[in-house]
Amino acid sequence: MTKQLYKHINQFIAFEEEHFSKVLSYFDQKELSKKEIIMKAGELCNYNYFVLEGCLHMYYINDKGIEKTVQFAIKNWWLSDYLALYNRQKTDFYIQAVQNTHILSIDYENQNELLIKFPSLEGYFRNIYQIAYGASIMRVKKHFDYSKEEIFFRFSEEFPEFIQQVPQYLIASFLGLTPEYVSEIRRKKRS
Repeated sequence: MTKQLYKHINQFIAFEEEHFSKVLSYFDQKELSKKEIIMKAGELCNYNYFVLEGCLHMYYINDKGIEKTVQFAIKNWWLSDYLALYNRQKTDFYIQAVQNTHILSIDYENQNELLIKFPSLEGYFRNIYQIAYGASIMRVKKHFDYSKEEIFFRFSEEFPEFIQQVPQYLIASFLGLTPEYVSEIRRKKRS
């Protein structure tokens, strides 16, 4: 399963397989149970997570006590509070397993050491972060340009794996909708 990271890296840069076992030594492999929390608001953000199998979601709890999902990570996606990780600060977010999930984690110090030992990986992470940033901007644009219904249907078309893997209430939270409204939209489409 850890070869998966090697394949993912090689989608963005050429990396020699003979060095990969050294790269893996910087990571911890973890199996998470459904609903297990691996990062909590108010704690130092110290890890970057790569999903091998399953799904994670990152959320915060607003002033009214309501969870607001801001990001998901499925197979071959990275997830962290990158601003808090970079600035060595406490996070405002939680990261939780949506289902039983298998991850690789790397802490701040190990990631920095890894990038010093293997400078070509800077290019890999630069690509990953650029894609994530671009996706975030597109998400904001869609919220400005599309109706709530269009937001849901476009998300469903672009990411059918989420519709299959992720509970409806989390998708609703991520899209800024209520679960009841998502149910109503889905019923309308079926009829």
